[in-house]
Amino acid sequence: MSQTADLTPGARLAAMRAGAPLVHNITNYVAMNVMANALLAAGASPAMVHAREEAAGFAAIAAALTVNIGTLSPPWAEAMEAAAASAVAHGKPWVLDPVAVFASPYRTEVCARLVALSPTVIRGNASEILALAGGTAGAAGADAGDEVSAAEAGARALALRSGAVVAVTGPVDFLTDGSRAFRVANGHALMPKVTALGCSLTGVVAAFVATGEDPLAATAAALAFYGLAGERAATGAAGPGSFAVAFIDALHALSPADLDAGARIETA
Repeated sequence: MSQTADLTPGARLAAMRAGAPLVHNITNYVAMNVMANALLAAGASPAMVHAREEAAGFAAIAAALTVNIGTLSPPWAEAMEAAAASAVAHGKPWVLDPVAVFASPYRTEVCARLVALSPTVIRGNASEILALAGGTAGAAGADAGDEVSAAEAGARALALRSGAVVAVTGPVDFLTDGSRAFRVANGHALMPKVTALGCSLTGVVAAFVATGEDPLAATAAALAFYGLAGERAATGAAGPGSFAVAFIDALHALSPADLDAGARIETA
């Protein structure tokens, strides 16, 4: 990899599209189609591979891996752990999406094992990051019941403990590697109204991280890109249905120059 930490978000988008990274996604049933379309529109190449028998081997050849525990089961958990271990062994970045980690002891246990496998990035909502950091989450389902600001200290602690970039996504995202931190203010209120857009964001983060030397800056660029596409899509949308279609078009149409002009990334 040849990128440096001072690349603009637009330059990172251009590099991602030039590389068209193969992103291996072990994600939930609800998200598969939406996530694959989002990655294709953004400029990456998605693969939805979750069988225990091939997960580790596929992770070795992919440019990046994502693991989303939304529809968790023991065979999938085994595949997730095998794929994550393989990604690390082969020097490939991987992104953990700890969906509703607080919802059951089983989810908590599986996520603890996954965090121990050194994810490059952990991306979740405030309640998920709070729970993963050892705090108490104010949510009962997959949606956040806590404000992003409530999870910032936990995110920093989790980043230091795990070695991962931790991204808390919400109306204004917060992300940190434990020492540095950013806030990303791009996005639109219609985005949480379309199922699997958060899950799909995890894939786009992986695509950016696959082609960058600085996972924190690459993650910030991915969040800004995704949020700005949401802003563009909302301009002509009548509601969540038309927004969902317009969002895929916006991911495809957004140029590196657009991203540099519209990204709202600040040091935290």
